[in-house]
Amino acid sequence: MAAGDDLFADAEHRMQGAVEALRRELGTLRTGRASPSLVERLQVKYYGAAQPLQNIAAIHATDARTLTIQPWDRKALGDIEKAIQKSDLGLNPNNDGQVIRIIIPALTEERRKDLVKVVHKKLDEAKVAVRNIRRDAHDHLRDQEKKKEISADDLKRDTDKLQKLTDKYIAELDKAGSAKEDEILKV
Repeated sequence: MAAGDDLFADAEHRMQGAVEALRRELGTLRTGRASPSLVERLQVKYYGAAQPLQNIAAIHATDARTLTIQPWDRKALGDIEKAIQKSDLGLNPNNDGQVIRIIIPALTEERRKDLVKVVHKKLDEAKVAVRNIRRDAHDHLRDQEKKKEISADDLKRDTDKLQKLTDKYIAELDKAGSAKEDEILKV
């Protein structure tokens, strides 16, 4: 059953991609601690084209509350500063002509609760993506059974295998979501 193995390998690869996408998304949520992932994907207008900040500057967390951004080209300082101010991160960049420093303010209890809601929303979206992958694979298995490529017993066995795979990745998503939630709620 090489075709079925390909189906499971593809489904697993796509489910792993959904987990990685969730982790990247959660990395952009502000938790009160400085992390380069907070701003590295921020789009900056640089010479007329939008670029991710990580492509035009070095980003470092110098301590738990401070990010420093040093552009490869100093002419980009103003553009980077504008992009940070326009973002919905609620950060105030400090441009000294050499580097941009961002002091990460402590989160209020209300903001923490709002961020937890955002985590839950992103987690639910990722779970839907994994379930959609399962549905696509299951539809493919049913088509194979209708075409008599696999037996009803094979369909049952493969459906169970697919469900176990789905459960594994849903658990990984839950783990990533609760880790981020704990990080946000930690004062």
